[in-house]
Amino acid sequence: MKPHRMDGVSLTFGMIFLGIAVWWAISRVITVHLPAVGWIVAAALIFFGVIGLFGAIRSNRREEQRAPVPAEARIATPGDLPPEMHASIVQELLDDPATRLVKEEQQHKEEHKD
Repeated sequence: MKPHRMDGVSLTFGMIFLGIAVWWAISRVITVHLPAVGWIVAAALIFFGVIGLFGAIRSNRREEQRAPVPAEARIATPGDLPPEMHASIVQELLDDPATRLVKEEQQHKEEHKD
């Protein structure tokens, strides 16, 4: 499963519903006489729902407005190295060290034969 960024809206609604569940559980044990709380909670949930809808609509608009920007491809060599030297360094790094040692030994033997 790929990790994703935290969604503040989902976290907020999760906390609200968790609070409602805790409130319900407490009200089963302790009798609380607050008749207007139900209307306040309902109004708050409707309010947050409308804000969530506006947020979802607004985020879709931002994605549609973003157009891919063509980038110019440039090959840059680090420092003041000429491209040929840079290519040889990269090739040397990509070579297998074991085969490189064998090649160096063969070159060394050929140099000493002459």
